[in-house]
Amino acid sequence: MSAILSVVMPEAGGAQAVHYLPIATTLLSIAFVGALLARARTRKWAPHLMWWAIGIFFYGVGTALESTITLFGNTETLNRLWYWAGAILGGYPLATGSVYLLFSRRKAHVLTALSLVVVIFASVMVFIVPIDGSKIQAHRPAGDVLMWQWVRLLTPFINLYAVVFLVGGALFSCARFAMTGRNRARAIGTGLIALGGILPGIGGAMTKAGMVEALYIGEFAGLALICLGYFACVRAPAPRMARADHADSDDPEQMVASGVESA
Repeated sequence: MSAILSVVMPEAGGAQAVHYLPIATTLLSIAFVGALLARARTRKWAPHLMWWAIGIFFYGVGTALESTITLFGNTETLNRLWYWAGAILGGYPLATGSVYLLFSRRKAHVLTALSLVVVIFASVMVFIVPIDGSKIQAHRPAGDVLMWQWVRLLTPFINLYAVVFLVGGALFSCARFAMTGRNRARAIGTGLIALGGILPGIGGAMTKAGMVEALYIGEFAGLALICLGYFACVRAPAPRMARADHADSDDPEQMVASGVESA
């Protein structure tokens, strides 16, 4: 147990192997964005794939900033950018992609327009909030450096949106495939996506207690599971049922509650 704690909660100023984990997460993000864009190109740039690509891009931006802070040191600007990319944009674009997959285009437009108001407001606040320089740690980012602590209260609303549509949508799809007994590969794949979507949130919650290293682990493990789940679903047979409420959508390939893009 002491060995585990020494890795997850290192002495101040002492970099451990876990501090370099965001580098691997960033590289994985780059590869995944490329795969999503390649897929989107063959699917007429479907909105759900484009939003997923945007989400993974900002996922990678957040971990790239963590890598930069670890290797070269922290600054107010880097810490501010890290909070914006991770806390504000960490899961929202991924959830929006799921919204465009699971709902009709019209409903997805409405949900996205309403939620973007909150995201844009929170983003503006993050960029204008004063930073408490005395709380800046040399090689570790932290959210408590924001002097207007009420700004941090905006992130739970954005994260709840991400949980409901990204994790909730994947869990619903997993349960549906599992109960019907059809397409076992998609049941497993959507289950992996749901688990992968939860892990960064758990790590983020532990960051509030000063354990930012738990976030690094959750980010890497979460993205790895999302990748595995996505490719499992892409390679699985496509669902045979078409959503009735997708009749007003201009993307005829959207399938019933698949949770991921159909093969």
